[in-house]
Amino acid sequence: MNRPKRLLVANVAWAHETAARNPEFFRELARGQNPHVLWIGCSDSRVPAETITHCEPGDLFVHRNIANLFHPGDDNSASVLEYAVRVLKVEHVIVCGHYGCGGVRAALLPPDPGLQHVNRRIAPLCALAERHCAELDGQRNERSRVDRLAELNVREQVRQLRASPIVQQADSPPLVHGWIFALEDGRIKVLTSGYAADDAMTCTASADSAA
Repeated sequence: MNRPKRLLVANVAWAHETAARNPEFFRELARGQNPHVLWIGCSDSRVPAETITHCEPGDLFVHRNIANLFHPGDDNSASVLEYAVRVLKVEHVIVCGHYGCGGVRAALLPPDPGLQHVNRRIAPLCALAERHCAELDGQRNERSRVDRLAELNVREQVRQLRASPIVQQADSPPLVHGWIFALEDGRIKVLTSGYAADDAMTCTASADSAA
C-alpha cells in the first residue's frame, strides 16, 4: 500500500473513531468555525500545531510556512491575518518557531542556487541574521547560532505583527505572543507574552534561566 493510500485508510479509521467517541462532533464541526487563536508556525512536519498543543479541529486557525515568517507585503500572510482578525475576530495571535529549524539554518548559509523560491522567502531572515551577526558569531557552535536566530526570528515576527495596521486598527486588537518549541522534549517556551509591557520581564526571565 502506497503512502497516500495509507493516509486515506487512516482517515477512515479516524473518522469512525471520532464519531464513535462523540456522535455530534462532525455535525458541530460542519456548523462553522469559531477559533480564538491564529497560529503562525513553521511548515516543518515535526511541529503540527494541533498535536503539540493538544487541540481539536476548530480550536486553531493555522498558517504555516518555512521558518514561521510574517511578511507584511505578502498577500498570503496578510490575508490570513486579515481574515483571522476582522472576520473570525481571534483574541490571540501566536507565532511559534522551533529549535533546529531548517529555514533558520539556511539563513546562516550561502544561498542554494537550486532553491530560488526559498531564498526569496527567507531573505528577511537573512537580513535579520546580518543585523545580529555579532551576537550570533559569539555563540559557542552552529546549533547555538541556529537556535538563537530562531528566537530572534520569533521576536521579529511578533514585532511586525503588532505593528501591522490589520492588528492596530482592529476593533479589539488581538494579543500577539511569541513561542518556541523544543523538539528534544516537546515543550514550548514563551519568548514574548501577549502584553508588550511584559516582554522585558520575559526577556530577563529567559536570560536568567539560561545563565
